[in-house]
Amino acid sequence: MIKIYTVASCSSCKKAKEWLEKQNLAYQEINLVTSRICKEDILEILALTEEGTGDIISRRSQAYQRLNIDFETIKLNDLIQIIEENPTLLRRPLIVDHKRLQVGYNDDEIRKFLPRKKREIQIKVATEASYNLDIEEQFHEG
Repeated sequence: MIKIYTVASCSSCKKAKEWLEKQNLAYQEINLVTSRICKEDILEILALTEEGTGDIISRRSQAYQRLNIDFETIKLNDLIQIIEENPTLLRRPLIVDHKRLQVGYNDDEIRKFLPRKKREIQIKVATEASYNLDIEEQFHEG
């Protein structure tokens, strides 16, 4: 199951949800303002990062500015508690399944949440469309 961590006022969150719905992908939305994020979810997200906290902490957030903490040096348990108490520290949207994490919305990267077969079909269709476009351009030039 795909989980998407959002806030209501986030346009990237809205785009991500619309994309998931358009692709008929089931997801669970966790609003970071109205729902509680638990320790297990935070650990799951951290385990999927490439750069640790740098990937998921929003340095532009009001919570980050207010707390003034060096997230690279604090202990894991302290980090988890801080995020539980200040979930808007997290960048948004965070899109997670049991193997993948995407931070923010990106048209190309979000495709990794599509089932493999559907990705293969879409690539085939795009390749054929590109080929047909090339033929049309050559026809009009000649």
